Amino acid sequence: MSTKRRVGIIFGGKSAEHEVSLQSAKNIVDAIDPEKYNVTLLGIDKDGKWHINDQSHYLLNEENPKLIQLNKSNEHVAIVPGETNQQLINASGEVSLEQLDVIFPIVHGTLGEDGSLQGMLRLANIPYVGTNVLGSALCMDKDIAKRLLKDAGINVAKSITVKRREKEALNFQNIKEKIGLPFFIKPANQGSSVGVSKVNTEQEFKQGMEDAFTYDHKVLLEENIDGRELECSVLGNDDPVASLPGEILPQGDFYSYETKYIDESGALLEAPANLADDEIKNIKETAVHAFKALECEGMARVDFFMQKDGTLVLNEINTLPGFTKISMYPKLWEISGIPYSELIDRLIELAIDRHEQDAQLKSSID
Repeated sequence: MSTKRRVGIIFGGKSAEHEVSLQSAKNIVDAIDPEKYNVTLLGIDKDGKWHINDQSHYLLNEENPKLIQLNKSNEHVAIVPGETNQQLINASGEVSLEQLDVIFPIVHGTLGEDGSLQGMLRLANIPYVGTNVLGSALCMDKDIAKRLLKDAGINVAKSITVKRREKEALNFQNIKEKIGLPFFIKPANQGSSVGVSKVNTEQEFKQGMEDAFTYDHKVLLEENIDGRELECSVLGNDDPVASLPGEILPQGDFYSYETKYIDESGALLEAPANLADDEIKNIKETAVHAFKALECEGMARVDFFMQKDGTLVLNEINTLPGFTKISMYPKLWEISGIPYSELIDRLIELAIDRHEQDAQLKSSID
């Protein structure tokens, strides 16, 4: 009888980060130890349909980030909430799938790291890797995250939050006076720099607002922080620990989507970053503090700017960071002494441990 854990990897999704998720899934599949795990691949296409994929041909153009695609199958998945042994069924034949011990969701962006997928997996009573529903939702919304981080005493950039109904009343000159030039326009609930633009002129402002509102109903106008771009990986549940920090050295105007995931020469990644011991200590402690303040669990990547005087400004927390070839989250753990395959082991164990703790909670009144 096999003692391997049965791991489901969910990837793809309806978000603008679909292709990034495919790259992340490929790297996890390549790194996961086949002696320890039996893997079931569950790919979500851009229409939201779930596919049961064969590991030998689940991706098309897998070596080209610009052309990578999900290879759709003829077998689809449905969720059965409340069941203990038949949470997932093959919707094409109404046959139960082999019960999974844990899910590794690597669906970046909307409906993947905003708490939606996490809530569904909790309803289905399946352990899952990563932050819980609340922490996922908090970190995904940059506006809400900033408010909570400020309340926790953590520095964040000055910003203005704009809802769709408010955008016509905006005055470029007033914004310029409040947060200066240049400034950034960001959809509040997107990651990977999707929909982000840097603004120096009123025309760029108008175009940037149009672009950002195609991705979200809420947008942030955020001051430009002149400083080094530093990232730190955090791992754990009740007692999280932080990796050595790394530094992003963009070769373009800013660390864009193209730079992060398409152009491997678009940015230099210095890992570990060239920092003094006290600076490393400050970054690691602040990363863990922010992780706890936003109710994170499992994993997160915490992104900072360090100004010339050494002041740290927290940019954002990503609860489902990329696992692509050039992603910082696994790279930083590797230089901190945890190789890729062991990192996957730890994330899975954290997921199962949390699920077992949740199972001890009472759900009825005696």
